[in-house]
Amino acid sequence: MTIAPRQPLKQGGVSPQPREPLLSVQALKKHFITRGGILNRVTKTVRSVDGVDFEIGRGETLALVGESGCGKSTTGAMLLGLSKPSQGRIVWAGEDIAGISHQRRRDLCRDIQIVFQDPYSSLDRRMRIFDIIAEPLIIHGVTGGGAALKARVHELLACVGLGAQHAERFPAQFSGGQRQRIGIARALALEPKLIVLDEPVSALDVSVQAQVLNLLKRLQQQFGLSYLFISHDLSVVRYMADRVAVMYRGKIVETATRDALFNAPAHPYTQALLSAVPSENPWERSKRQPVILRGDPPDTATSLKACGFATRCFRAKPECGQEVPTLVTRGGIDHPVACFFPGSEKAQALT
Repeated sequence: MTIAPRQPLKQGGVSPQPREPLLSVQALKKHFITRGGILNRVTKTVRSVDGVDFEIGRGETLALVGESGCGKSTTGAMLLGLSKPSQGRIVWAGEDIAGISHQRRRDLCRDIQIVFQDPYSSLDRRMRIFDIIAEPLIIHGVTGGGAALKARVHELLACVGLGAQHAERFPAQFSGGQRQRIGIARALALEPKLIVLDEPVSALDVSVQAQVLNLLKRLQQQFGLSYLFISHDLSVVRYMADRVAVMYRGKIVETATRDALFNAPAHPYTQALLSAVPSENPWERSKRQPVILRGDPPDTATSLKACGFATRCFRAKPECGQEVPTLVTRGGIDHPVACFFPGSEKAQALT
């Protein structure tokens, strides 16, 4: 069985035509109950994901960015069925898959796959590479055994820049970049439509990162893949994303096309994130005015009745402490932002 090429996409930038939504997330929440105190009698509700909405179009890369603990990976886990949502809807091809049966979820694995962050722990060191890639094909009965299975595995290895001779080796015999290529080949095995990329290059050397990112772009164009790209590295996001959703304390605070977000960020938190992005240009570094955030994010076990960023914001006003801002277009900004006083006056120092 060969991988059937889908409609190729244009390299770089956002498609001029709106893309058909492949997946839609609506008011998605994930709350955890924790216990503490004497005899574990004190309970707290941790709001890891606290009502997020976004869409991913066919052939599109949506980047989900934010600092550690903001709920990015938990959101990805819910899309894959690895974590059950507390509330909300995950609509895939018109079907709400948030609470589907185990059998239906198993079928859906053919459409939605994941590439994990750590290539060293995501591959079973006791299995040959052939068996690692062949396993999902066998489980789902995609191809027969023998020569057909062998040809399919070799084809997948070739897709990620590895040779047939690598199939008989074990993960310990590969570098980190090669292991991540193997993880990508495994994700491609069932010809998915959407791949969740959870910090896919953060564990790799910078020189290897570029190779893996270029591979992901090539595969997206070749097979018409959609990506949910989860990352805290905005330099990588700028290279990969069509659109970007910025997440803070379990909520999305700004969403825009890549160029709009990097050229004119409107939310103070987005501006702070972008001000910390390294630049190779000495002239840019000399002009840049870093945004220093004071304090720490509010405890996710606290139910907020005001803006969760207000205590750290350089633009906060009394109104910010009285109501939770919704993610809407306002203040002359051409994209949705969860801020009562959005603005791009810091943007000149960020570009």
